[in-house]
Formats: sequence, structure tokens, C-alpha cells
Amino acid sequence: MAHGYIGSMKTKPGKRDEVVAILLAAAEGLWDHGCRSYVVGLDVGDPDMIVVTEVWESKERHDASLQLPEAKEAIAVALPLLTGEFTGRELDIAGGLGA
Repeated sequence: MAHGYIGSMKTKPGKRDEVVAILLAAAEGLWDHGCRSYVVGLDVGDPDMIVVTEVWESKERHDASLQLPEAKEAIAVALPLLTGEFTGRELDIAGGLGA
């Protein structure tokens, strides 16, 4: 069964665009590692909130992607721009468009 993840992160004031750029650059090549959907969204009610929605072939492929050197590098660059306020939810994907 496909694995989904929805997470949000709050950036320090004025840093959202910089973090979005990091996330979008990191998305390149994820298809080769089992990612089937990767969407970076901007919260319309909070200028410092980002929501990322992902669909992976499996939880194992998602977990393995976080160990890739490019993922570790992107996380290291983005972390100082974040407040530490995160949410996350894991899903079993039943189906749908892009699943």
C-alpha cells in the first residue's frame, strides 16, 4: 500500500520563500526514490507556514529518502530558518489522483 505524509513547518518571519526554494530544489530526483507526489503548499492564513504533502510507494522508501545525502543537506540548510513548530501525519493511501 502506498504511504502518505502531510507535514507543516513554520518559518521564521520572512523566511518562507527561502525554505520553499530549498524544498522544491530537494524534490528533484525524488521520483527515482519512490516518491509519486510531492506538493509544497503555502498557508493562505499564515505568511510563515508551509504544508508539504507527499505520496510514496511505501513507508520504507519514504524513510530511506530521508537518509539520502541531498535530503540531509537540505534539512541542514532549512533548519536554521524554521521556528521548530512542526506537525506531521502519516497515511495509508487508499487511492485517488496522483496516488
